[in-house]
Amino acid sequence: MRRPIIAGNWKMNNTIAATKALLTDLIPLVKDAEAEVVVCVPYTDIATAGEMIKGTNIKLGAENVHWAEKGAFTGEISADMLKELDVEYVIIGHSERRQYFGETDETVNMRVKAALAKGLKPIICVGETLEEREGGIVEKVLVRQVEGAFKDIDKSELENIVIAYEPVWAIGTGKTATAQDANDTIAIIRNTMAKLYCEKCAEEKVRIQYGGSMNPKNASELMAMEQIDGGLIGGASLKAVDFSQVVKYNK
Repeated sequence: MRRPIIAGNWKMNNTIAATKALLTDLIPLVKDAEAEVVVCVPYTDIATAGEMIKGTNIKLGAENVHWAEKGAFTGEISADMLKELDVEYVIIGHSERRQYFGETDETVNMRVKAALAKGLKPIICVGETLEEREGGIVEKVLVRQVEGAFKDIDKSELENIVIAYEPVWAIGTGKTATAQDANDTIAIIRNTMAKLYCEKCAEEKVRIQYGGSMNPKNASELMAMEQIDGGLIGGASLKAVDFSQVVKYNK
């Protein structure tokens, strides 16, 4: 019932020229993908990427959105601005935003509400640090982050939201949770959603990605897990062949 979703998070990579080159290679490689395919690109690449993927099965995403409609927020971007560029998905609360730019559970919730109000689909990131995992408080951290992100979000919006579990210690490090560990931890998130909303909602409507260094070598094993509905892909999304192999994990 839950359609897999593989989203590339380009982070601060790719000029317009590089965007054209990457998407030119990627489009034919993923055209028959069974999973939903998304590329979340830097702001300067959105218009180019949007034009290139028109008429294809690739969806367009951004990497952040501000909670205000407009105003004195130098360097930020609003949901209206993204919608005008035909953006469909937006990453919110990525660990790098939390680590480097002061993102909190409260600001994540504000951004999610702003995105939903304008018809954008949030990819909400949650995950623990290595210190938190070793300290045995993974569940406590994830429950806090999920409850914070979904505060005052109506059940009717669940089909428009994706959750990405990204163990902070596995992002860009080459380290990956074992498939079973990832599955068990994502089960905590799904159980939390069941308590916040309902068991059927959590089972049928909530898609949860794994976002800790998924790549062509481990995608099949991770995607075979019952709780994992896709991946939020960093480094591997910058190479057309690698990303396509993750997208077509079951081929």
